[in-house]
Amino acid sequence: MIKRRTIAHDAAETGRVTLNGKLAKPASEVRVGDELVVDIGGRQTALRVLLVPERPLPRGSDELYEVLWVRQKGPGATE
Repeated sequence: MIKRRTIAHDAAETGRVTLNGKLAKPASEVRVGDELVVDIGGRQTALRVLLVPERPLPRGSDELYEVLWVRQKGPGATE
């Protein structure tokens, strides 16, 4: 979902990521079945974790999570 670790770290540190309904910290452990809400780039995206690999996978590894919903924020946004 977030392509760079530094951006993911900053998002968690500034309160833009929740893990199972609670604010996530950069070092929060993520498990299969966990639900994340990421508030970045003018939208909120809810995800469910499907797989936590032991090693980093190549880009485009969409099988790691499923998107539950996406909400646009700002002028003209609809929910």
